[in-house]
Amino acid sequence: MILAINTSTVQFSLALLSESGGLVAEHLMSEGKGHFRNLMPALDFLLTSSEREIREVKSVSVATGPGSFTGLRIGLSLSKGLCHALQVPIIGISTLEAMAVQAPCAGLPVVPILYSRKEEVFTARFIWEHGKGLKRVGEDTWVRFDDAPLLFQEPSLFVGNDYPVQGTRLKNLLGERALLAPLHCWCLRASAVGSLALERFLQDDLDDPSTLNPVYLRPPDIRTIPGWTSPV
Repeated sequence: MILAINTSTVQFSLALLSESGGLVAEHLMSEGKGHFRNLMPALDFLLTSSEREIREVKSVSVATGPGSFTGLRIGLSLSKGLCHALQVPIIGISTLEAMAVQAPCAGLPVVPILYSRKEEVFTARFIWEHGKGLKRVGEDTWVRFDDAPLLFQEPSLFVGNDYPVQGTRLKNLLGERALLAPLHCWCLRASAVGSLALERFLQDDLDDPSTLNPVYLRPPDIRTIPGWTSPV
């Protein structure tokens, strides 16, 4: 059984997948102040409600970013701790790739977008290849939202993490070049993270927990603390 964890977005989620590919259970939590404190109770509920034991987990998969700085640190710490305690492997999955795999195959480039800060978003580009699944055709990057028309000159299928706001802005900026994925795709599910990890698990393509780190892409905001001076 695969345990999948996503804390890279403001809506965290957990999922259990069988090694045959079936979804055993999934839990999603909406954003809210301090909502990550519900992560461990949610994991306990997931196991209890599905009548499973944590010792049944054969691998832990985790969304590695880009995304929330705090969320990524929490998710990686929890995943590594579980892997150490259970003596099972860890598999890190790109947040943007997991978002993209949720979008339907529409014969168009798939473009996931995820809030970075202020007026910026993280993004990448993928395509569905017949018989080969999702293929990355662009590296993760971040851009100002209003600069999207410079990056996306061809019609693309967009999926993000805020349908009402991002969807409207994309339509206003790109017009007919922006095809929006269905509403239910606009929340990264741990099951998407787990499905990508399961493929790698079955191929014995695992990560080293000592070198698996969050993908931040850009430095965090650093605010000056009153009365604090930088050491020389």
